[in-house]
Amino acid sequence: MRALGLDLGSKRIGVAVSDSDGRVATPIEVVHRTGDRPGEHRTLAGLAEEWEVEVVVVGIPYSLDGSVGPMAEAMAAEATLLAQVLGERPGVPVETYDERLTTVTAERALREQDLRTPQRRKVVDMVAAAVMLQAWLDARREALG
Repeated sequence: MRALGLDLGSKRIGVAVSDSDGRVATPIEVVHRTGDRPGEHRTLAGLAEEWEVEVVVVGIPYSLDGSVGPMAEAMAAEATLLAQVLGERPGVPVETYDERLTTVTAERALREQDLRTPQRRKVVDMVAAAVMLQAWLDARREALG
């Protein structure tokens, strides 16, 4: 099962995709925010179609204590809007997943690869999306046994 993972940010959206077996997540691109939310959602729906995904997973940035803050509420609301756009095409469900610390994990991994700050900024969002999607894939595989 191929999945698309999204790390929704205020300036950029990190995008990752899994392999067709749903085992490994790979960062694929960063979609820059333009202020045209419906257009951004159409772009993401186009990526879902291009990659022939069966599910889209949106990371929700819960607080460290697990509570839902303003950013988590905003991302959950955007996931709902995105689900409506994806619903216009043959049923690609949108699921949400806890993305706490994914950007921190991505930043650390990129620093370990000696990427300079400007280079890291260009890719950190899609790497964070891959970290989140990989965690979702692993949890799903564990739950299915």
